[in-house]
Amino acid sequence: MKVDRLLINCHVATMVEGGAPYGAVEDAAVAIADGRIVWIGARTDMPRIEAVEIERLDGRWITPGLIDCHTHLVFGGDRSGEFEQRLGGATYEEIARAGGGIVSSVRATRAASEDELFASAMARLEGLKTTGVTTVEIKSGYGLDRDSELKMLRVARRIGREGGVRVRTSYLGLHAVPPEHRYDRAAYVDKAVDDILPAAHAEGLVDAVDAYCEPIAFSTGEVSRLFDKARALGLPVKLHADQLSDGGGAALAAQHQALSADHIEHATEAGIAAMAQAGVVAVLLPGAFLMLRETKAPPVDLLRAHGVRMAVATDCNPGTSPLASMTAALNLACVQFRLTPEETLAGATREAARALGLLDRLGALEIGNTADLAAWNIGRPAELSYWLGKPMLHARWINGVRS
Repeated sequence: MKVDRLLINCHVATMVEGGAPYGAVEDAAVAIADGRIVWIGARTDMPRIEAVEIERLDGRWITPGLIDCHTHLVFGGDRSGEFEQRLGGATYEEIARAGGGIVSSVRATRAASEDELFASAMARLEGLKTTGVTTVEIKSGYGLDRDSELKMLRVARRIGREGGVRVRTSYLGLHAVPPEHRYDRAAYVDKAVDDILPAAHAEGLVDAVDAYCEPIAFSTGEVSRLFDKARALGLPVKLHADQLSDGGGAALAAQHQALSADHIEHATEAGIAAMAQAGVVAVLLPGAFLMLRETKAPPVDLLRAHGVRMAVATDCNPGTSPLASMTAALNLACVQFRLTPEETLAGATREAARALGLLDRLGALEIGNTADLAAWNIGRPAELSYWLGKPMLHARWINGVRS
């Protein structure tokens, strides 16, 4: 067998289900050709392989490249002042209703150029890359008019071309009502559904459609209208659901066969059962839970009982989750939500790929999958969720090439 690259002297957490914890193979080898894994297994079982390049990893662990499946990485300004307000006792809802929150980021994002948005997002991206991320989802939602939403999505596409990561984009036009439509929200919903989304889709800027379903944001009826339009355009959907209250978001995500329902702290058992039946992934976002000092955690026991797949993401954003470390998100998911280290690593690989509709090519190390990998200076996979702030990454590969 002739291959481009052979990784040896390593241990592998394949994250393939049904075998050893973490799908672990010790004293392993990985062979890569044309950007894909063509052989993986114990070194003693390795067939005769002729490699252009051999990399000896000195006993390091290899995992799938981590996938951050929920971020708002592109935005203007910051909201550190609101952080101070919350520490002084103001709630997220109070800040939002007073004109802060998402709307304050809208003003800064509209004022920024594409180059400025790109530069600031790239700085945040470095934190994700140095913690093993090879794929990142990036949402719009801080533009809330046609030009600014398309500007954000163009920047996200540029990051995918120039940033050393794979990027999946999500149109989040129903994120908040912009100031100019405060007294005419129906007109904005019309614009978001019938103007901005088709324009973004026509330009090839949208991989999925998202919405924020909460009393302070958009109703189930408004979101359903957007999702119907997305389906008509052939786009999958996902939902910010039941973060601050039980608004029926989990059930709504299931009704529309969403890829994922994200946050879901207040989801009911009925909503979770509907998610399970529809195959909707629960994306857990411990950074926002921490920063908002929430006390009601996602119903993890119910998610387990109903067999709902759980992903973990940073939710990197300027207001409620200024978190730019994927391994920190894994730690927080363990400590705050009581996920196991194996659940969190699956949540940042296999289940995150499922939440983006990419499970056919990413998220697990098996023959035929794309060779997006991370190598770590660790003694066992649980360390990725154990350490908080320790540099552990040795190298990343995208399509089998160091990046």
